[in-house]
Amino acid sequence: MTKTALITGASRGLGAALAEALATTHHIIAVARTTGALEELDDRIQARGGSATLAPMDITKADAMQVLCRSIHDRWGSLDLWLHTAIHAAPLAPADHIDAKDLSKSVAGNVTATATLITYVAPLLGQSGQAVFFDDPRAGQKFFGSYGATKAAQIALARSWQAERANIGPKVSIFTPDPMPTATRARFFPGEDRSALSDAKSQADAIIAQL
Repeated sequence: MTKTALITGASRGLGAALAEALATTHHIIAVARTTGALEELDDRIQARGGSATLAPMDITKADAMQVLCRSIHDRWGSLDLWLHTAIHAAPLAPADHIDAKDLSKSVAGNVTATATLITYVAPLLGQSGQAVFFDDPRAGQKFFGSYGATKAAQIALARSWQAERANIGPKVSIFTPDPMPTATRARFFPGEDRSALSDAKSQADAIIAQL
């Protein structure tokens, strides 16, 4: 039976690198909002002899995620892997100048969507599947109020799920990748020397080796 890997946030950066690396052993279910980037990812996966199902969706739309997970169940019956790389990166701002809309989007994308997806994906993973989350510990750093607080909340959800399922599955893993030259990081550190950063492919390979 074909192994399956759901990757939320698959269109670029670490998500895309994970999708390409896993495509040699798994059928990839790639979720992201950008259709063009997903199609480019699909081309690269096919070039490696792999296959993918593209799902151009917004993870904050609970109804869409419910339909997606139902479709996964109907087609494959279960999931082997879920890798959650999707993130909303709000603009940097002092805590007393955080824009209410930016904060709302951060909560919706980083916290509420994660909690909703856990409830939908858990039955697909069963006891033998694995969920993977990615920490970026910015909580408490200056100007990272929206991103840092909501990313920390996301990882807190993952850690609770990890503790609750430690003896019965699914396995829940949390990794902290090295800094990579992603679009998200470029928004936070626009003048940074990107040559010193680790490339997403090497980080993806290292993560997969630990799964």
